[in-house]
Amino acid sequence: MSGCYLCTNKIPLTKEGILSIYTNQSDILSDMKDIITAKGFDSKIRKGKLDLIFHDWHALQKTMDHLKDSLPLRKSTKVKCSLSLLHEEPSDYIPFSEMYMKIMNPRLVKIIQEKLFRSFLQPIVRAEDEEIYGYEFLLRPRSQLYDFNPGELFEFSRQSGMHSMLDSEARMNAIRTSSMMLDAGMKRFINFLPSSIYDPQFCLKSTFRAVEEYRIRPEDLVFEVVETEKIEDMNHLKRIFRYYQNAGVKVALDDLGSGYSTLDVMSELNPDFAKLDRNLIQDCHLDKNKQKKIQVISQVAQNIGVTLLAEGIENEDEWAYLRTKVDLGQGYFFGKPAETPLKQYVK
Repeated sequence: MSGCYLCTNKIPLTKEGILSIYTNQSDILSDMKDIITAKGFDSKIRKGKLDLIFHDWHALQKTMDHLKDSLPLRKSTKVKCSLSLLHEEPSDYIPFSEMYMKIMNPRLVKIIQEKLFRSFLQPIVRAEDEEIYGYEFLLRPRSQLYDFNPGELFEFSRQSGMHSMLDSEARMNAIRTSSMMLDAGMKRFINFLPSSIYDPQFCLKSTFRAVEEYRIRPEDLVFEVVETEKIEDMNHLKRIFRYYQNAGVKVALDDLGSGYSTLDVMSELNPDFAKLDRNLIQDCHLDKNKQKKIQVISQVAQNIGVTLLAEGIENEDEWAYLRTKVDLGQGYFFGKPAETPLKQYVK
């Protein structure tokens, strides 16, 4: 396979194959062989790795479960695994914990590997005139046979080491969908995971190829940090933001007002857009403490030139209070995520 390892790593979902286990500690390898042999599997140690031949996926799952329970964490963290078809050489050794997640959740692996998802659109309106300003693109199942919860799918992708693949493919799907659904000038808000982009110049090549291929104006794109991604490396996120902005793309900071997206973070990152945390929005017209926070954030955003968006608006009272404090609004009050864009917000 060519390209970035983080973006292309796959496992074969077949009923039989070889699980290759590697560690540079012979005692751990010996312990694992004993465990596997006790489960009735054929295995052999060759060239410093243990090959387990399986003919039943459920039996493989039980064995992985037994290995996970039997090996202390300090030992399992020193183990890497590869899954391959019979008569093929193993490749792409990954941590034991990631392989465990993949083997135990083949349905989710299939959804990611075969791109069994699509993009729904949720409208974003301007506060000044309530005209539609753009849409956020949200991941949804492509088939009822392979249903999933988007948050759970992204959490699984993180635990299984597939987050770069999912993040990249979701981004590409949103770009492609937006090219078919929206006219030039309409903003397209697309989520991204900073941890999935270890090198912006390399990892985002496919994204910008898609932008060019589908003839999308860079200034119509807004890439935003998703709510589940805590900011652990500020300098890394700054590099990603600057890379996007230098290419003419806008960037957004999500969950402003929550535990980690503080005013200091907004000032340091200087994004084009910032989204108020939906917990701050809920019943804000009734809560004086929330109103104080929103007022402060609104003033700071205005001072540094950040466009402020309130998401999670669910009723007219919330919107009536927020309209004078924010530039944009989003939520079920305006429209739920749908397959096709809402042409006009009807009051």
